[in-house]
Amino acid sequence: MAMKKKPVTGMKDILPREMAIRDYCISLIKETYKQFGFCSVETPCVEHIENLNSKQGGENEKLIFKILKRGEKLKLAEAKEEIDLVDGGLRYDLTVPLCRYYSNNANDLPSPFKALQMGNVWRADRPQRGRYRQFMQCDIDILGEPTIMAEIELILATTTLLGKLDFKNFTIRINDRRILKAMAAYSGFAEADYDTVFIILDKMDKIGLDGVKEELLGEGYAEDSVEKYLAMFKEITSDIAGVKYLKDTLGDFLDKEVADNLETIIRSVDSTKSAQFKMAFDPTLVRGMSYYTGPIFEISMDEFGGSVGGGGRYDEMIGKFTGQSTPACGFSIGFERIVMLLLERDFQVPGTGNKVAYLIEKNMPQDKLLLILDKAKRERADGKIVNLAIMKKNKKFQKEQMEAEGYTEFVEFFSDKEI
Repeated sequence: MAMKKKPVTGMKDILPREMAIRDYCISLIKETYKQFGFCSVETPCVEHIENLNSKQGGENEKLIFKILKRGEKLKLAEAKEEIDLVDGGLRYDLTVPLCRYYSNNANDLPSPFKALQMGNVWRADRPQRGRYRQFMQCDIDILGEPTIMAEIELILATTTLLGKLDFKNFTIRINDRRILKAMAAYSGFAEADYDTVFIILDKMDKIGLDGVKEELLGEGYAEDSVEKYLAMFKEITSDIAGVKYLKDTLGDFLDKEVADNLETIIRSVDSTKSAQFKMAFDPTLVRGMSYYTGPIFEISMDEFGGSVGGGGRYDEMIGKFTGQSTPACGFSIGFERIVMLLLERDFQVPGTGNKVAYLIEKNMPQDKLLLILDKAKRERADGKIVNLAIMKKNKKFQKEQMEAEGYTEFVEFFSDKEI
């Protein structure tokens, strides 16, 4: 059977130009988040199948790459169900592994704990533009901080990073799961119906208010409840006034502190941000993960036409491991989508203009080659990137290839000339 040279479907090879941008982004991410007090952690790419199937990952749990048991543990003939064959899987996100990590190591970690985690995750999803089956995620999380200081710090750190990558005029959409529930309760929906209502509401940007109304009625919900529910969306503005409107309208259905905290987050970020973006209250923002318990947020970027990151508060997930509730809040940027946008705008990594190529004639005498190596050593010590290559017959094409890699200076060495 012939070997296959193309990657597995949904995976990709990364060429040097993209790799240079990825390396730069990773370096900038670590430098920026470190300034906000986050420290790097790492978890294994393989997780226990029980953890991955814990109903914490929503739809992602249908997309797990599962790992068969090995050796004597794998008994195909005796297997009656999946658990007899599978004991692990590739992680589909970084949040579930982080919660396991924290629950296992909490005694050795500070509180609150500010974690930065970057690593590949795997989902058996349908590949499309900016979406692969293997992709890098980049998460920052604050564990053990019950106040909105966590949300404010996460949003400021993430937007500062995007500003350094020269992204402008994007939007941080923000909502709260408790506001979603209060609006549904106020309208007369039963608690058992919330998930279905929210799934339909999440389509608002695609099907509009009328489309949402049609689908809710199609599910058999009372027309009075649907009308009362959707009437609020017609009145809500995307600023602090919108939050205040809901605080007044929902009355006892919504804890006033929830609305007040959302106001404070929006005001605090707007007052102290270092990048060009806007905060927008969006009562239609749902976020698919069922583990969110409080504020939720997403990054909307017009040039991508969708979300390039998101997160929120998930105070109950760590308790699934420890039996003890621990406040937790996180923000993830879509690393692959950010890199794709930078590639599309022909982003140039800062500091790469200082690249020189030495083209050396073939069969250069040893004494002269040593002089060339010494010259390269001195130039590298001065901070230059120096690439040594044997001169090819088609020197013009060779230079064009190196220019595409960012080389702007060429020095040619010949055996019959002084160095």
